[in-house]
Amino acid sequence: MYRQLFAVLLMLLLTGCSSDQRILEKLGLVQTASYDLAENHQLKATYSIPVVDPESSEHRLLLTAVTDSLKEARVQLSKQIDLRLVSGQLRSVLFGSELAKEGLVEHIDTLLRDPSIALGVHVTVVDGDAGKLLSKTFKPHKDTGTYVNHLLTKESSSGAIPPTTLYAFTRDYHDDGIDPIAPVIKDDGDRAGISGIAFFRDDRFVMKIPAKDGIIFALLRGDIKQGELSAKLGERNGRKVVVMFSSMLNKRKVSVQHLGDNRFKFIIANSIQGSVLEYTGHGDLSQSKKRHELEGDVAEYIRDKAQEMVRQLQQNNVDSIGIGQYVRNSLTYKAWKSLDWRKVYPGVEVECRVKVTIKDYGKYM
Repeated sequence: MYRQLFAVLLMLLLTGCSSDQRILEKLGLVQTASYDLAENHQLKATYSIPVVDPESSEHRLLLTAVTDSLKEARVQLSKQIDLRLVSGQLRSVLFGSELAKEGLVEHIDTLLRDPSIALGVHVTVVDGDAGKLLSKTFKPHKDTGTYVNHLLTKESSSGAIPPTTLYAFTRDYHDDGIDPIAPVIKDDGDRAGISGIAFFRDDRFVMKIPAKDGIIFALLRGDIKQGELSAKLGERNGRKVVVMFSSMLNKRKVSVQHLGDNRFKFIIANSIQGSVLEYTGHGDLSQSKKRHELEGDVAEYIRDKAQEMVRQLQQNNVDSIGIGQYVRNSLTYKAWKSLDWRKVYPGVEVECRVKVTIKDYGKYM
């Protein structure tokens, strides 16, 4: 009696486990997705799916569909493959620049409604057609999606680009004191490369800065624990003077001054420490006077670059630094709500203050 009952229970358990099984070979694990603006304002979606069959000569599957919405694209793409499409392994979402100019919040909101998609998925703008970049093979990389994901992770860890995720983009979009940002990548022929940082007004891509200025933006936006900066300090005695700063540590302090009549002054004070990795000048850095002169020159270089970047942001009415957050925190709720920040922001007086300290300089003579 008991043996028969045990056998029945065991069979039921085994049957339940079998119904819940997801065999890897039968799943299409979407690792990278790209979206572009197609004709008649339709959406072109491209999925990159790794091939797990060790006997296959292909390393990935590429699926493309043109539809009216992101969800409809998924339905159409699932009909092109004999695998069950799942999004739990999605790592990066690439948006073509033309689609980004139209606005991304609708598409990002659709992605966030899928409970299987993680909030940490990278959000990236492609300079051009995202589907074409994703479909291309960059040797020796066998999977462009994985290659791009590793590239974004490496560059964001060094402070060169902001680590923008679905969560970060959505958070900044819904915050009325800051605008979203995202890294920009492009096809450089035989490789993909970081070409800059995209700045959004609300959810629309309106301007970008080159990748080489990414560290200046990072200094404006907050503290950094690791970074590199190459500063060109002009010519002296017919020779170009370049200093390469490494292992940069930045402490940022901000303050808001009320000037009356909805006018504000915003002060960003950066205290930067770093190591001189390269120096083409003739000054002997073992002498404190020469070292302090170089510190002043680098501080002036960073300050000028930062002021110019702030000017560009204000001209495009893009508050990517988050000045509005600090102004909001200095006001009452009623005063902030009555303030038209988009109208006030371009006229805010912004002052960048920079102090540079050389931690070590090697054996430069």
